[in-house]
Amino acid sequence: MIDVASDAYLTSARWRRFRERIMRRDGYECQRCKRYGRHTPATEVHHIKHRDDHPELALDPDNCVSLCHACHNAQHPEKAAKRNRSYG
Repeated sequence: MIDVASDAYLTSARWRRFRERIMRRDGYECQRCKRYGRHTPATEVHHIKHRDDHPELALDPDNCVSLCHACHNAQHPEKAAKRNRSYG
């Protein structure tokens, strides 16, 4: 069993099937853009409550939403800060 908090989990068949289910549910559209009247293709599935902190919700459809890359990055400012530190 792969730890759902690990990066290896994101390459597992189980995650790929679950991810496809969420994308299909959301019509392959970014749900954040859609809220603002924009129709942008979704490219990523976001865990609303982070899987590091809430591994029990990793496969809960109510905890996941389809987003475009830009909106997904906006939901993770901590990752942008980490990238910026590595260049300094």
